[in-house]
Amino acid sequence: MDKYIPMRSFMEEFFDDEITATKAAEIGQAMLVARSLRLTEIAGKMRGGSAASYKRIQRFLQKVDPRAMLWRLFCEQAEYVIGAPTEIERPQAWKTEYVGTLKDGKTRGFWVLLLATPYRGRALPCGLLTYSSKTIAADRSSRNVNHVRAFAGLKDLLGERPLVLDREFSYLELLLNLVEEGVNFVIRLNLGHHPPRFWDAEGREVVLSLAPGEKVIHPSVWYKGKVCVNLIGVWKKGLAEPLWVMSNLEPERAWQVYLWRMKIEETFRDLKGLLGMTRLMNKRQENMEKMVAMLLLVYAIALLIGEGLRDRLYGSPNQLQENVDVVLHKTGKKWRRYSGLFILLKQKWWLPPREWQSIVKEALASFVAIVRPTVLTHV
Repeated sequence: MDKYIPMRSFMEEFFDDEITATKAAEIGQAMLVARSLRLTEIAGKMRGGSAASYKRIQRFLQKVDPRAMLWRLFCEQAEYVIGAPTEIERPQAWKTEYVGTLKDGKTRGFWVLLLATPYRGRALPCGLLTYSSKTIAADRSSRNVNHVRAFAGLKDLLGERPLVLDREFSYLELLLNLVEEGVNFVIRLNLGHHPPRFWDAEGREVVLSLAPGEKVIHPSVWYKGKVCVNLIGVWKKGLAEPLWVMSNLEPERAWQVYLWRMKIEETFRDLKGLLGMTRLMNKRQENMEKMVAMLLLVYAIALLIGEGLRDRLYGSPNQLQENVDVVLHKTGKKWRRYSGLFILLKQKWWLPPREWQSIVKEALASFVAIVRPTVLTHV
C-alpha cells in the first residue's frame, strides 16, 4: 500500500471498546496488505514474529465475533437489499468438517450467502451465512432452511425495502415464508428443466412465452397456485433467452430493481480477485466465518476510501456532467471502467498528502454515517 489507511479510526467506530478496535485494526491492515484469508499470510504482515502474530489472531477470534456485528454496515438509505450465494472452492480440503461438494457434485467447497445493500456499482455487505452439502447433512437441514435462517436475521432492518434474489431462490417454500413475514421480494425465475407454473385469477395457466426484443407483464398471477405475484418477462436482443422476474411490487419497478442486482456480482469479483476471499484454510467453520466477516468489514472500509479516490483521480459523475470537454470525457471512461477498490489496490497513483487525508476523512465520515446512523434501527 502506497498510502496509509488509519484502520484504527474506522475500527473504533465499529467496535465497542478501544482494545478490541486496536486488535481488529492490526488484523484488518494486515489483511489488506496480504490480500488473503490464510492466517499464516496475515500473521506474516503483522508486527512482531509470525508465530506471535498468529496467536494474537487466534485469541481475537476466540473473544470477538464480527459476524454478529456485520448488521452495523446496513445502510439505512438503501432502496433494496441483495441476497446472493457464491461458491468457495476448497479442492484439497478432504478433512475439513464444513467442506462438502458444490453444485457439480465433484468439486469440494462450500457456499457463502451474502446479504448486502447497494453502493455505487458495488455492494456493502451486512450479513453472511455459510453452508455446504456436508453441514446440511450433519444438521439434517436443507439449503432452503439456511436461506430462511439468513433472511430472518435481517427481517427487522428490511422494512418496506424489497429483498432482491436470483433464480436459486425461486422456490415455493421460501416464497411462502417471505409472504408470511411480510417481506417485499424481487426474484428471478428458474426456468430450468422444471419451470414454475402460474395461473391467472380465472384458473387458466399462464404461458411464459415472448419473442426477442419483447416485454410481457402478467399482473396478479398465482405461483404454483399458492402465492399471488406480479410477473414480468423481458427478452433483450442479443441474449440467448428471456429473463423473467416475479415480485409483489409493481412489475416495472421490480424489473428495474432486479437489474441493479449485478452490484453484488461485482462485489464477489472484488472480494475474490482483489482481497483473496478464496484463500482461506481455517479448520473450524466458526473461525472461517469470523475471518470472512472481518474481510467484509475491511472491504467496506477500502471500498469507501477507493470510491473517494476514484472521484478525485477521474472526476465524479456530477463533475463529468457539468464539464463535457474532451479531456473530462476521456477521464469519464476511466471512472466507469475501474472500481474504487481496484484503483486503490492495483493502480499506481500519487496525490499530495493533504488530498489523500481529505479522501480518508470523507470516507470515515461516510463510514460513521452508516454504522452510527441518526435514524433509529429496529433491532
